[in-house]
Amino acid sequence: QVQLVESGGGLVQAGGSLRLSCAANGTAFSRKTIGWFRQAPGKEREFVACITWSGSSTYYADSVKGRFAISRDNAKSSVYLQMNSLKPEDTAVYYCAADRAYYRGTNSREDEYDYWGQGTQVTVSS
Repeated sequence: QVQLVESGGGLVQAGGSLRLSCAANGTAFSRKTIGWFRQAPGKEREFVACITWSGSSTYYADSVKGRFAISRDNAKSSVYLQMNSLKPEDTAVYYCAADRAYYRGTNSREDEYDYWGQGTQVTVSS
């Protein structure tokens, strides 16, 4: 069982930066791939980025590649999403999620993530 809580969202101007945090409870955290997803108003939730249990591999959606960076600190049971060069189209509720399986590689499939946080709002103004 993994419980996740996101923080760090807010309002930022286009071109600015934000750092999202995902804090976890539960001993399983350090054995799971963690992903970030987002849902914009009127749109389906979409994959943003993920990082494997060890932190050795990451994977990004094309729309954020080169602008966002995912990292984790297993000692602090936390995952981070550094978002730079933000665009209005990045406006969404951002969710972190834990993979259903243990010790898996990178994974962009939303249906394979079983544990979700409540989300944090990111708004980018033009």
